[in-house]
Amino acid sequence: MAERKQYDALALLSGGLDSLLAVRTIMDQGLTVLGLHFVTPFFGKPHLIPFWKSHYGVEGVAVDIRQPYVDMVLDGPSQGFGKWLNPCVDCKIIMLTHAARLLPEYGAKFLISGEVIGQRPMSQREDALNLITKKAGVRDLLLRPLCARNLPPTPMEESGLVDRERLHDWYGRGRKPQYAQAELYGFTEIPTPAGGCCLTEAHGAARFVQLLTHRDRPSPGDFSLARAGRQVWADHRWLAFGRTAEDNDELAGLAEPDDYVFKLADFPGPLAVGRPLKGDWEPEAVRDAAALIASYSGKARKKFEATGEPVRVHVQRKGATETLAVIPARETGLAWAEPAPALVREWKKGRTQA
Repeated sequence: MAERKQYDALALLSGGLDSLLAVRTIMDQGLTVLGLHFVTPFFGKPHLIPFWKSHYGVEGVAVDIRQPYVDMVLDGPSQGFGKWLNPCVDCKIIMLTHAARLLPEYGAKFLISGEVIGQRPMSQREDALNLITKKAGVRDLLLRPLCARNLPPTPMEESGLVDRERLHDWYGRGRKPQYAQAELYGFTEIPTPAGGCCLTEAHGAARFVQLLTHRDRPSPGDFSLARAGRQVWADHRWLAFGRTAEDNDELAGLAEPDDYVFKLADFPGPLAVGRPLKGDWEPEAVRDAAALIASYSGKARKKFEATGEPVRVHVQRKGATETLAVIPARETGLAWAEPAPALVREWKKGRTQA
């Protein structure tokens, strides 16, 4: 087995501009850095790691923390949720804790993260940064290059391993210093500031809360399905279907043996996954879902309107396929509906009262 490549530092690498600039700032001092790109059901784009290497000169590796992250969300983050379902402080704690455990594997001496004091209201206040450092147990290991000169010197700076004068003193929500530094590095494509976490979004949070109302401890696979495509529910019946070919491919990869997988037999259209949460669906519910899915195929609708003939939909489950003849319909007996953001506030209020 080949020996693992060694680095001077490991960095939290979201792929946002701040994380990339933090890595490059340390690389400017002749130190080697490996970015850790954490993957959960709620964020992570590991397919972009080669792009970050070729466009920004930053090396990265995907780190799967899906199960511990889901456990943290389900058990309740120690520092609470943000506006929606985002556990931003605990998110940083869990990533830094995991990153610290990886230091010996890569021979690395310290950690890097891209926070800027005052940039984000929940996780980048000075008191929050101190709390994150303490809870993760990385007080003597973590360097924040973008705002380091606004913070006390770290052991890495005091020892001379890192030159403090070549670090930054950025502060607040303004982005001008970041954009200027990106221009200096010659970045031709500027990534967005956010890491793309759907827990911070109203509709993303609503999807997950809808799931939590019907399953006490969803799996990482459940949360991944809840993020994919279009989501509709009829009581405990859960249906996800694609808007695009990419959605269809993703949903096909997320389907489990017990799921109902719907696909039009004769026309292009969405692939759909129905996940049973409380036993098998009634035959009428399966047919109802098939009618709904057929309605999202333009060619299937035109065929029915022109001929009055039903549309065939294949339903696969547990290795068997049943073919149903249905009339495409948006308005069906089960009244499928998308999760509403108001669910999130109600759910959080219930947890607080409990």
